[in-house]
Amino acid sequence: MQQPVYHSRDIQAWEQRWFSQQNSSYGLMKQAAWAIAQRLIAMFKQQGIANIALCCGQGNNAGDGYLAAKYLSQAGFQVDIYAAELGASQDLHRAEQEARQAGLQIRSGFAFQEKYDAWIDALFGIGLNRGLDAEWQVIIESINAQPGLKIAIDIPSGLNANTGQPLPCAVKADHTLTVLGLKAGLFTGQGKEFCGQLQLIDCIPADAELQPMAQLSPAAVSLPKRQAFGHKGSYGHVLIAGGHAEMGGAVIMAAEAAFHAGAGKVTVACDAKHHIAILSRAPNIMLRDINALSLQEIQALIEHVDAVSFGMGLGRDDWAKQQFQNWFPLIQQSALETVLDADALWFLAQQPETLKAQTYATPHPGEAAKLLGINTQDVEADRVQAVQQLQRKYAGQWVLKGAGSLVLEDRLWICTAGNAGMGTGGMGDVLAGMIASLKGQFHQAVHLHEIVTLHALAGDYLAQNGMRGLQAQDMAQAVYLAVNQ
Repeated sequence: MQQPVYHSRDIQAWEQRWFSQQNSSYGLMKQAAWAIAQRLIAMFKQQGIANIALCCGQGNNAGDGYLAAKYLSQAGFQVDIYAAELGASQDLHRAEQEARQAGLQIRSGFAFQEKYDAWIDALFGIGLNRGLDAEWQVIIESINAQPGLKIAIDIPSGLNANTGQPLPCAVKADHTLTVLGLKAGLFTGQGKEFCGQLQLIDCIPADAELQPMAQLSPAAVSLPKRQAFGHKGSYGHVLIAGGHAEMGGAVIMAAEAAFHAGAGKVTVACDAKHHIAILSRAPNIMLRDINALSLQEIQALIEHVDAVSFGMGLGRDDWAKQQFQNWFPLIQQSALETVLDADALWFLAQQPETLKAQTYATPHPGEAAKLLGINTQDVEADRVQAVQQLQRKYAGQWVLKGAGSLVLEDRLWICTAGNAGMGTGGMGDVLAGMIASLKGQFHQAVHLHEIVTLHALAGDYLAQNGMRGLQAQDMAQAVYLAVNQ
């Protein structure tokens, strides 16, 4: 089942439509707080938690907190509330009054004097889109420094709900109970670092006007079965082109990934000095000397394969520029499934062109910044906007790599698999080889977001014994496991 992800403004508009139908805003607050409290009661009993600090801000997120505190207290937990001065919301004032009437102690400010088993963050909700001032930064860092379990209501305070960027810091929660709908900032950018384990509190039915900004990529991918009478010509011939004289590793990893993802044949066109190394690792790879190929021979090669992955280890010098000018026009004029990665993207940024539909471009944030003519910080500040701008400018299909990789096909997908150990050189080359392989085999029967998920799952297989020290050259067997799950 596809899980929709929403922009904060669409969730807020959804709430307002609900209220315009004569539904009570305070009733919704109580409903959300009750559901949150029931989840927390089960969690706290299981973990032996008794003493709880609940931190309330100035908006309706704090209202959820006051009411959740009341319900937790009624369930027998010791709850102390630390609170900012109340804002203007009438619902917030009613919630605070209910907490007082339940006998809860409400301490003004955030001078924490006691130790608690758990901390509940109800400081800011999804409306926060500005940088926190110094005072709030100190409060959030103070909460993070406390021992004990951390739970965020709706979204970790300080985290932008749509971009996943801290503003500039955020509560580091062990659990986040997000209300009404999933928000993109919980899954991409730095969001996963702050939200911990995520649970959805869905309180009201979605209406026809509510449209997701993205979908979560399914956690499991089923590839079409192989036919019993198939042979190597049935499963796609992949061409890997790149491999500057000083950079041979990238094409090796891409080619091995292509084979382990199921390609029937793989050819590598690279500098001949890498051929012995390639054959020593994978003697089933066919080789061509990229320096010896005429334009006619490149055209002939392109006509005899099903997919090409171009740019890994290509380099950026005059030799690389000439190779780009030789290969790129012929690839773009072909009907091949085409992956553009690494240095091919660098040259594309210098010579922007409209890409054909079956082109899959896979930049990391630095490459995306080059393609858009902005800096990397701008890309990371709003990854969703960046990947949308890439498709508007260049067409084609796009993967913006990184934590919570974004995949833009006919719609936007967010990959939730993968791990921090995959932040190492060569992982992108493996992905490029996998895309060429699976698209060469299945074409439109497999989607780009599914291939990105398989790559991430392979990384998770590799990280089962630890993330630190993962190496891309060890991904081949994990890729084999992922595509055969």
